[in-house]
Order: sequence, then structure tokens, then C-alpha cells
Amino acid sequence: MNDSQEPKDPLLLDHEADGIKELDNNLPRWWVWMFVFCCIHAFGYMLYYHVFNAGKLQAAEYAEEAAIGEKLKHEAQAKFEASLGSMEPSKDTVVLARGKVTYDTYCSPCHRPDGGGLVGPNLCDDYWIHGPKFADNLKIIVHGFPVKGMLAWKDMLKPEEIYAVASHIHTLRGTKPPNPKLPENEQQPEKPSEFE
Repeated sequence: MNDSQEPKDPLLLDHEADGIKELDNNLPRWWVWMFVFCCIHAFGYMLYYHVFNAGKLQAAEYAEEAAIGEKLKHEAQAKFEASLGSMEPSKDTVVLARGKVTYDTYCSPCHRPDGGGLVGPNLCDDYWIHGPKFADNLKIIVHGFPVKGMLAWKDMLKPEEIYAVASHIHTLRGTKPPNPKLPENEQQPEKPSEFE
């Protein structure tokens, strides 16, 4: 094609760059119409969302969905908290295993992996600061005790995670970890707690 003796291709332009000549090819019709459609769509999108504010932008949709999610979360928490007093610890091995994972992740830094107590109290003995019943444990996990450094976990854990970890903690009672923290309160019989 670059031989001057051969006839010139009618689509070949005289323009040349680095020995490469340019062809004057027309774009396929479908591509041209797709480009036109995209331009019209973009213009319509701009008018609809940014000029007339007729539609919600992604940020507004996200805020709306987040508000709905927060409402559902608070309703689930309220329902869970209303039933705390009537709950019994789970004996399901799957629930207890999930509770152990949650305990090891969030609770063991203060209560030790074996429940013997570090910064937080010993969870294995019969000396309970906030009441010995399972419901007392649930309530202290949910609401925390900030004065003593215990976080309120209701905003960080799901209700089923709180139930699972409280069930796991219940299995630690009566175990004998090495070098446990000394008792921090009088031994308490089963009696109404400060939360009731």
C-alpha cells in the first residue's frame, strides 16, 4: 500500500505519523446511534436529577435506606430487651460455639479466655456483682456498666450474638480456671436483681 507504483486506496488519507497512514473509515451506524442515545440520555439524566431534582441521588437513597435499617434495628433491640427476663441459656452446641467465638473476640481481653477475670470480674465463681441469674448477665451485656468499664454491647452486637455469648458465659460457671481473680462481691443466692 505504501508503494507509490500501486494505485492509492480511496480511504487512505495523506496524513502520516511515524510511517503509519490514516484510514478514513466511517463508524458503524449502530455505534453512531448508540453514541447519540447516550448523549441524549446523559442530558435527560442531568435535567431529571440535577436541574429539576425530580429523582433521588444515591446519597439520598442511601440515607433513606439507612434510616429504615436503623428503625428495624431499634425495633428488634426493643423486642429483645423486653424478653430478657424470661430467657434461659441455650444448650444448642451451635449457639454455644458462636457464643464462644464472640466471647473470645470481645470479652476475653477483660475476663480472660477461661473466664477467670482480669480487668473484668471472674465469671466462673458464684460471686456476682450485678446478680447471678442468666437474665442479669444478658442485661449487663446489653446495657453495660460504664462506671466499671463494661461497654454496652447492644449497639455493636446483634441480639442473637448477645444471647449466644451470654449462654457461653453461663457454661463457664462452676469451672475452676487457674489463678482466678478474687471474688468482688458477696456470694449471692438466686434473688431479684437490681434490674428488675
